[in-house]
This record gives sequence, C-alpha cells and structure tokens, in this order.
Amino acid sequence: MNIFYNDHFVLPLPPGHRFPMQKYALLRAAVQAWAPHALHEAPAASEDELRLSHTADYVRRMLDGGLSEEEVRRIGFPWSLPMAERARRSVGATIAAARAALRDGIAVNLAGGTHHAHADHGEGFCCFNDVAVATRVLQRERAVERVLICDLDVHQGNGTAAIFAGDASVFTFSMHGERNFPARKEASTLDVALPDGCTDEDYLAALRAQLPGIIDRFRPEMVFYLAGADPYVGDRLGRLALSKAGLAERDRIVLRLARDAGLPVAVTMAGGYADEVDDIVDIHFNTVRTAFEVFP
Repeated sequence: MNIFYNDHFVLPLPPGHRFPMQKYALLRAAVQAWAPHALHEAPAASEDELRLSHTADYVRRMLDGGLSEEEVRRIGFPWSLPMAERARRSVGATIAAARAALRDGIAVNLAGGTHHAHADHGEGFCCFNDVAVATRVLQRERAVERVLICDLDVHQGNGTAAIFAGDASVFTFSMHGERNFPARKEASTLDVALPDGCTDEDYLAALRAQLPGIIDRFRPEMVFYLAGADPYVGDRLGRLALSKAGLAERDRIVLRLARDAGLPVAVTMAGGYADEVDDIVDIHFNTVRTAFEVFP
C-alpha cells in the first residue's frame, strides 16, 4: 500500500485556534513506526490540475496571496506561502493516492478531505478541494469515468456537492450532522442528515441502508472515501456520539463493500477536532490500519 503525507508544511497557528494542526505530524509518526516503507512525501498539485475544479482567478489569488481579508477569514487560516504550498500538496497527495489506488486497490492520504472548498473560494479550513481535483484529473486521463465520493466527515461536503452539481458521472454521498456546519448546505446526490447525539447503532444502520444500494445502482469505477474522525463522541465540533469502535466498524463497512465490488479506494482523513489530539490520531491511524487489513 502507498501512504502519502505532507507534514513538512505544518502551519503555526495562533494559540487556541480550533484546528489541531499537530495531528498530521503525530499521525505520520505513528504510521512511520508501523509501516515505514509505505510512506511517500506528497507531490504538489500543478496549477493546471487545480484549475480542473477551481476557477483560474481563485487559484492564482490563493497561490499568490491575493485573497481579500474576508476570503481569508472564511478559510479560517492566516494566509502565507507555506499555507498555500501545503494546500497544493494536500491536493497532490490525493491525486497520487488515487493513481496508486487504481494500480494497487487502495491508497491513503494522511491529510486531505478538504470538502468545503468551492470552485471560487475556500471555507471551513479548506483551501482547495482535493477530491474534486483528483476526480477531474482521473477523468481527464480517462482512467475512470464514474466516481463515487463517500463523505463520512461529520460536516456536509458542501463544496464537493456544489462542484459536481448536475454531473451524472460523479455520485456525491454525504452522511453528516443535520445541525452542524455549514449552515447553508448544498444538495449532494444523496444526503443523510443525522440528529445531534447519533450513536453507533443508528449511524451504522443508516450507512448499511444506503451505501450498498448506491454501489449497486450507480456502478462506480472508483471510490474516494473521506474518513473523518469528527463523528467521535469526544469531538468538540462534531455533535454526534460515535465511539472509536463504531468508527472502526464504519471504516470496515465502506472498505469491505468497495473491495467486494472490485472498486479501488483512495482514502483521505478529513476532519477531527477532539480535545485530546491523541484521540484524533488514534481514529485516523485505525482507518489506515483497517485499510491494510481489508486490502492486504
């Protein structure tokens, strides 16, 4: 298996900032100790690749520091050249993981899942939409035509839904907290909105009720799986109540369904905001380990 990382560009954030940036370095260290030969430094996405899902004007201003103060506030990170480089490498890692998954069956980006980024703006800690760009790259290369994006971050993938609105070649499936960010949600191909406090049993029942039918009806050639750690009961931005065991079972359901259907999977980590960063790392690491177990 190939695992891609980009924590050379971890950003210094102001004290008290809600995004636990240190999770990336800690996750890479855990994977390094467990499967060092699988790790590869992420390449940077090219501007041409970014423009497959983002407007040329936004790409230029994002990379050159031309965003307005309001645009920067909407993203939630202070702009800097390292921040822009990290955003490019996050996308590049998902492109690399997608290509590796087509060859090997599965691959992982230890970051990514930046599903709030729209074609012409970023928001919610997301600068570029890595899965959207990677999907368009594979389609341009004629590697795949029909793509399923299985988004199990606790927040709706509004940017992804907007980018692929009306595109019958991409199925966007989002299971998320009904009352959580973003306040204004876009229409995915299928949205499953969950109540606050949703526990393992109800969450997994909803997943089992929907995902097999999506695969059977849509017949994708590729799956992007956004394996957010933020449905966890201890997540301060999540509002759901899944246990670590429930999240592990979620991963097994998605990955086994894809494996049994003969579908390659590119996995991204997406969100995670628990008070204890070790909890976030545990959940993400278990996703990586489960991928190895399901796709040996």
